[in-house]
Amino acid sequence: MIGIRFEANAFLQHMVRNLVGSLVYVGIGKKPVGWLADVLEARNRALAAPTYAPDGLYLVGVNYGEAGDAAGLPRYSPTFMGPF
Repeated sequence: MIGIRFEANAFLQHMVRNLVGSLVYVGIGKKPVGWLADVLEARNRALAAPTYAPDGLYLVGVNYGEAGDAAGLPRYSPTFMGPF
């Protein structure tokens, strides 16, 4: 099993699946490590690997931080396995 953790202040639709697809391409040797930096710098989705299938990808939790405090939400809300 491989664990990948992403943290951001917002996510676009399929963003994590797109990043995982590109990481898998690098991991299996289809692309060199530097390619991923080039893709991210170009900010062009068409240069990235195909969107990864959702199978096996799980939301572990949501951290609302200070915004959650103001709304009465917990800072960290584990939804699946907890943080890893």
